[in-house]
Amino acid sequence: MFPAREHREYPHRYRLEAGKCKKCGKIFFPHRLICSECGHREFEKVLLPDTGKLLTFSVIRVAPSQFVDQAPYAIGIAELTNGVRLMAQVADCDVDSLKVGMDVRIEFRRIQTDGHAGVLSYGYKFVPKWY
Repeated sequence: MFPAREHREYPHRYRLEAGKCKKCGKIFFPHRLICSECGHREFEKVLLPDTGKLLTFSVIRVAPSQFVDQAPYAIGIAELTNGVRLMAQVADCDVDSLKVGMDVRIEFRRIQTDGHAGVLSYGYKFVPKWY
């Protein structure tokens, strides 16, 4: 993603603000301009819950160059308490102890740095609730 666009989206992502279609009620995160269900263009802002359940995950043991220091790590899909599904890294846990159906919460954290003095990239990660 381009740094300027990513920077503009921080407020929505940091606060977990989604768009709910005023016509059909479908929730989109990140928000959209046009509803893919009904084509409506009016949305209301809703805050996503910060808790959910891990639906599935995959453990990355051979990581790409920018994430080598984090390997092994897990990427998972969680369903939030309102039904919205998100994908993110699962942090602060032993990857071998992860289980489908476990409770997770969302935290906003640094994802990566572009070089020693480059752009910092922030986003959300899942953290098991026992931590």
